[in-house]
Formats: sequence, structure tokens, C-alpha cells
Amino acid sequence: MKHETAGDPITGLKWTRRTTEKIAEQLREIGITVCANTVCKLLRQMGYALRVNHKKLTASSPADRDEQFAYIANRRESFAKRGLPIVSIDTKKKELIGNFKNAGSAWQREPVLVRDHDFRSDAEGIAIPYGVYDVQANLGSLFIGNSHDTSEFAVDNLARWWRYDGRRRYRGATQLLILADGGGSNSCRARAWKHRLQKVLCDRLRLAVTVCHYPTGASKWNPIEHRLFSEISKNWAGKPLASYEAVLNYARSTTTCGGLGVKAYLVKKEYSNGVKVTDEQMEQLCLKAHTTQPARNYTLKPR
Repeated sequence: MKHETAGDPITGLKWTRRTTEKIAEQLREIGITVCANTVCKLLRQMGYALRVNHKKLTASSPADRDEQFAYIANRRESFAKRGLPIVSIDTKKKELIGNFKNAGSAWQREPVLVRDHDFRSDAEGIAIPYGVYDVQANLGSLFIGNSHDTSEFAVDNLARWWRYDGRRRYRGATQLLILADGGGSNSCRARAWKHRLQKVLCDRLRLAVTVCHYPTGASKWNPIEHRLFSEISKNWAGKPLASYEAVLNYARSTTTCGGLGVKAYLVKKEYSNGVKVTDEQMEQLCLKAHTTQPARNYTLKPR
């Protein structure tokens, strides 16, 4: 097992990629008759243990990563001082609707019986949870779609949040700061995202929108991830999402001792993939890229 062994130089713990059955078979080939269970006991005595993969290796940090974090912090402080709205946005993991296993555990007298396979064809539908988290108010809005996670869907949910809550909470505000990841339906590279922001939030709702995108691989620093999505996941952990109403109820009942409140809405509008935005349409945007990392930071104003 010399070339099949790995280990921790600090604790002395070792592990091997060979199974106990294969080790027992090789031992029998050299005249040592032993069963797999005995091999397991011997391996433990020798300091081996069953190991799983650990997500701990990180790619090299881009040179501009710290600069972008500092810039986002500066923008947040500037908007907060002026009492202007700051929202963190993202799409949560898609969920099958039906009697399927949901990760986590919950206190119950008896386990809930669910389907033994998670087939999409057996689901009532799919839930696409898009979140808008109001950073200053510590309030979240979850919009549950059932078609596709597109840029149009993302911007429309921002507009819904503004109409339902934002304009009442921030009366008279004409500027909005959006914190977003660098990919997905609100990608900094998506033309449809910027075009829809211009058309709906800027032109229709008369808002000047500043967007700051987190660097690649830094989505966990986006406030919505650890302040809203994680709390919702804990609230429905171990409970099948049997219906859209169940998803909405679990989201709406999510609270924390820090005062988090969550509203949830079902979005029945159908969204289609593959919307194309032409060069001419892009040239018509009232978009100004910032001096600092212009690909990630920009402002759109009403036309």
C-alpha cells in the first residue's frame, strides 16, 4: 500500500484509496487469509481512517479582488449615509416541488417518508427562488418562479420589490445600489441584464441604479447568502417541499433573533431563455462605467 497511502503530517492520520475487500484479496494472493472486516480493524490500528473530499483548496486570488471589496464597502457606506436603499440579490438553489427528500434534519416523532428517487418528471414543478435582501432594513423578499432564471426574471423581481416595499420604505429615493454576483441571470457580462435594468428600473421607475459585482469565487461574501438564504435553508431543512405554498410558507416564517423578516411571492409569469440584445440597443443605454474596475461597477440612469 506504499503508493496508495496519503496522510496528515501533523496528526499522523493516514488513508488509502483501496477498499478493504481489495486489500484482503491481495493478502490472500500471498498466503494470508483474512476477511475484509479484519482488514478494517487492522487499518484503524495502523492509523488509517475513512476520508471524504474537503473543499479547502482555493484558486489564486486575483490581484484586483481586494480592490473590489474595498470599493464595494465604500459604495455601501456612501449610500447608507445618505439613507439610500442598498439591496443584495441572487438566485437561490432551484428546488423540485413534490414529496422529495430535502437536505437536513428536523425534530419529529417519526421520519417523513419521501420518494426514493428525485425524478424531475415526478415533480409538480420547479421552484426558482430569486432573493432581494434589503441590507439596511434586514428584510428579505423571495420571488418563486417556475419557468427559467433569466435576466428579465431577475430585473422584474427587483421592480416588484421596489413597488411592494422599496418606494414606501425609502420615500423620495431616486438612487439604488445593487450588490450582485458576477454570473448567473444578473451577470456583469449579460447584455440582457443591463438592457432590462435600463428599461424597467431606470426608464419606467425613474431610478438611477448603481451595480457592484463581487469578484469571481467570492459570492459567499454577498450579504444575501449568509443573511437570508442560509436562514431560509435552515428553516425548511429536513422538510419536503411538497407544494409551492409550502415553499412560500417556510420562507415567510423564517426569522432570526437579529430581526430578519421575509416576504415571499409566487411569480406565475413565464420567462424564456435566449433573449438577444443587439449592439444598437446597447449603445442606447444611459450607462456609465466607473473608473474602478469598470466591468464590475457601473451606473445606469433614466433616459
